[in-house]
Amino acid sequence: MSIRAVIWDVDDTLFDYTGADRAGMRLHLMTEGLLDAYDSVQQALARWREITDVQWARFAVGEVSFEEQRRDRVRVFVGEELSDADADAWFQRYISHYETAWALFPDVLPVLDALAVSHRHAVLSNSSLHVQDRKLRVLGVHDRFEAILCAAELGMSKPEARAFHAACDALDLAPHQVAYVGDHPEIDGRGAAQAGLLSVWIDRGSRYATIEPPVGPHRIASLAELPSLLGTDSRFGAPSTFR
Repeated sequence: MSIRAVIWDVDDTLFDYTGADRAGMRLHLMTEGLLDAYDSVQQALARWREITDVQWARFAVGEVSFEEQRRDRVRVFVGEELSDADADAWFQRYISHYETAWALFPDVLPVLDALAVSHRHAVLSNSSLHVQDRKLRVLGVHDRFEAILCAAELGMSKPEARAFHAACDALDLAPHQVAYVGDHPEIDGRGAAQAGLLSVWIDRGSRYATIEPPVGPHRIASLAELPSLLGTDSRFGAPSTFR
């Protein structure tokens, strides 16, 4: 049976989260006067990303709430036992810088246009609906998606099959009728494949270079390759650069 819908990850798939995070945190650290504790800006940014990944993993398995993982990111980074209010205020100051750098990847609007008639679209993110709903509105693509599902409200996270199946249920489609596109080879790629969806891993760079590419997902380097992969008659599609 042909693929009737595409479910999308958001951060580092549609939205350049890494670029915005680095730009926003760089400005935030300069404003807060925190760069003196590090040998370089790059070292500080790498430390922030390392802490973010650890705390996000705790949220993904249900160990802490969405708000708690944010507060713990701040506390670990600054090395202080901040109150909830102080940690929230620190994070909001960072957010104000981070949001100035929000942008879609250049290949997003062309592929959404190319697939607008042929496929239905939804979002499944390991974030919160409050965050991703607003982000998609600011980026101007919110109305492209029939459903937006997020882990904080679902009570389950990718790579759990139940999360992928909940997104399929929101479209009233079976998993084998749906493609999932995400940037993480394990959480998105292997997770979607094991849940029975057509799994597409968008490999935008070397962040996951140390992870062995999983068996199952189709690996693409640009969303320009997606229409061809889905069998859509579109001149926008491009042959895969991976073999």
